[in-house]
Amino acid sequence: MYKEKLPHSQNALILGILSIVTACCCFNFVGVILGIIGLSQANKAIAIHEADPDQYDGINNANTGRTTSIIGIVIGALSLLWVVYIFSTGQWNVIIEQYQQILDEQM
Repeated sequence: MYKEKLPHSQNALILGILSIVTACCCFNFVGVILGIIGLSQANKAIAIHEADPDQYDGINNANTGRTTSIIGIVIGALSLLWVVYIFSTGQWNVIIEQYQQILDEQM
């Protein structure tokens, strides 16, 4: 018997991976948003699979998507809290000055 691909499972996996990448590399709030959307997609896919497990294939993508989305949300939230802390304590200027010194030394 041929099993259909599980809807939303591949989207969840892609969004989970993108949430980790964006949370680590560029914009932490984008990583949190992508992680939340990925987690929602993974939960939809898992609910569909649990309703009729014999009809669908691809639950591994949904579970991996859920895991990567949660990791992306946690990394993004921690880095967002770090940025808020840096701005609230006035450390931002110190960090910018250190970066400027490093750049001046390289040139």
